[in-house]
This record gives sequence, structure tokens and C-alpha cells, in this order.
Amino acid sequence: MTSQFAERLKQCRERRGISRSTLSELIGFSKNTIGRYEREERAPSLHALVELADFFEVSLDWLAGRF
Repeated sequence: MTSQFAERLKQCRERRGISRSTLSELIGFSKNTIGRYEREERAPSLHALVELADFFEVSLDWLAGRF
């Protein structure tokens, strides 16, 4: 996964004005997982990407940094 994913995930979360903790509760991930995604310590699964893209109403390609 590219660093663009980490940046875009954080950007989406901050635009909504929600914390990592709140996001994790809303989509059923651990707070630590969200933090690891944003710090590029862990790559998301396809399932996680779909959940995040759906939640933020963005395309998978955009979230993954494909354009």
C-alpha cells in the first residue's frame, strides 16, 4: 500500500472531524489498527479498504492512491 493511502485515510477522517477511536467504533476496527494504517505500519486487507471507502464515500482507487 502506498503512503497516499495513509495520507488519504487521515485526510478523510479529519475532514469528518472524527478521532481514530470514533472511526474504529463506527466501522468495527480497533483503534490501534486505524493508527497503524495511518502510520504505514500495517497494510489494510481488501475488506478493510472496502469498509473504509464505503464509510467515507470515496472510491477504492482514490483511497488506495491509484490516482
